[in-house]
Amino acid sequence: MESLLNYITYPEDLRKLSVDQLPQLAKELREFIIDIVATKEGHLGASLGVVELTIALHYVFNTPDDKLIWDVGHQAYGHKILTGRKEIFDTNRQLGGISGFPKRSESSYDAFGTGHSSTSISAILGMAMAAQLNGKNNRQHIAVIGDASIASGMAFEALNHLGSTNSNVLVILNDNAIGIDPSVGALKKYLTNVKKGIAKDENIFECLNFHYTGPIEGHDLNALVNELDHLKLVAGPKLLHVITTKGKGLKKAEENQVTYHAPGKFDKLTGELQKKPVVANEPQKYQDVFGHTLVELAEKNKNIVGITPAMPTGSSLKYMMEQIPDRAFDVGIAEQHAVTLAAGMATEGLVPFCTIYSTFLQRAYDQVIHDVAIQNLPVIFCLDRAGIVGQDGATHHGVYDIAFLRCVPNLYIFAPMNETGLRNMMYTAQLGLNHPIAIRYPRGRGVQEKWQTPFEKIEIGKGRELKKGSEIAILTIGHIGNTVSNVIEEITEKEKIGHYDMQFVKPLDKNLLIDIFKCYKHIITVEDGSKMGGFGSTILELANELGRTQKIHVLGIDDIFLEHGTVEQLHEQAKIDHLSIKEHIKMLLNE
Repeated sequence: MESLLNYITYPEDLRKLSVDQLPQLAKELREFIIDIVATKEGHLGASLGVVELTIALHYVFNTPDDKLIWDVGHQAYGHKILTGRKEIFDTNRQLGGISGFPKRSESSYDAFGTGHSSTSISAILGMAMAAQLNGKNNRQHIAVIGDASIASGMAFEALNHLGSTNSNVLVILNDNAIGIDPSVGALKKYLTNVKKGIAKDENIFECLNFHYTGPIEGHDLNALVNELDHLKLVAGPKLLHVITTKGKGLKKAEENQVTYHAPGKFDKLTGELQKKPVVANEPQKYQDVFGHTLVELAEKNKNIVGITPAMPTGSSLKYMMEQIPDRAFDVGIAEQHAVTLAAGMATEGLVPFCTIYSTFLQRAYDQVIHDVAIQNLPVIFCLDRAGIVGQDGATHHGVYDIAFLRCVPNLYIFAPMNETGLRNMMYTAQLGLNHPIAIRYPRGRGVQEKWQTPFEKIEIGKGRELKKGSEIAILTIGHIGNTVSNVIEEITEKEKIGHYDMQFVKPLDKNLLIDIFKCYKHIITVEDGSKMGGFGSTILELANELGRTQKIHVLGIDDIFLEHGTVEQLHEQAKIDHLSIKEHIKMLLNE
């Protein structure tokens, strides 16, 4: 049978097909996604689950004039392939290639950039209201949002507003009962009852003034096309409830939806994961060091609780959820709630470890200030994925946390150089701090073969002299200090170079820094975060306060949004890779 996908570059080509041809196209599109992602990696399950929905939307609606937003964007691979990016889809998430998420600068079909969840309804309502003001009342506006994302506070805020308008908006609820991990909460239970036909007579979406339709089978193209054609004629706020299966069409992905959300490389025919070579004594991932250490501490301290906003697997809170389930909580995609929940627990003597990706803490900034810091509550924030994260790109890099947290009074900021540092700070924090603390650590593996060592208390605000020198002092914060240590070992005049692991951005070890300023001609700071307002800025401010005049060289991420690529490639772009740091040191030695 001749391939249909070969003849489709844009949705206008798709619309030339008959409805009867669409199932064949769905099969080909699914195979195309599997072929590429099997070798190039990326987000698999979500995109496989919406193949039919993607085809139906572009078939029925006049995109890009009609506006279509994919919430989060994990599920947008089929959309990208059908909207002019089929020939370059193999560059997805690669350095210089297309983004793994919708991106306005990439295509007119990407109506709104999405990388974090629950933004689609607010954005599509904004577009619909603009269309009304601009006299474009015939334009259709569609937001596709999952059952996990629609439970987020921002999505509820948008639904509440949308339901009070006459805006021409269609919200499609893609209900597959899972985000990255299984969906949680009362709304999930309600939607499950709707699917079973045992929900109460009153529909929650109808109560919010939506024209509700569903649930309908999300893999039935005839049903989807017919219903979307009908909904084009219905004015005002509408919600279509679609039931899909994440990973649809690849048996392994359907059976193990958590792993196959982003499975790495796999066999495109069987779905079997490609086995990675076993490395003897390979260091643990920081997230697993956190997860196992939390269980270890919680078994001895009954007041410890763990909280995560929808990332139990990614953060490794899953270990505590499995072993001490009554004290570990997945609150869903609700970062603001997670932070204030932790604050409430802290007022009652519990010791909350709020584990949250650095990029997602941005979504709860007011709660960090208003609910935690102003009240000086000892919440322990464990910021996973701090620094450059790689192929998820600009929406996910955790490079702003130092800058946006260090200006907050009462809040300590600590970054371990290795796994032992992470464990010991977690141990120290649960002993009882009088302040909240943020512990930031990167995505990926640490550096120690043996990390499960006896706990030692860390002195708050204390840095470490790793190596004494005579001319250049290098001040580092966090894991990137290991790169600096390795660089120093390769310098022939290494006796001239001192290395200091400052550990704390706040409070700073001022006594140590005063000695450093006195002893060294040059000072270099290195961080895997924003230079503007970051760790280096902190050192500059102290130098100014002390009246020091030597030049301080700040290495970090410039005032730009780094795009996607491997961590190594992006470190090179930011000039905080091994070679760049080495060249900078040599330049100063030769002055």
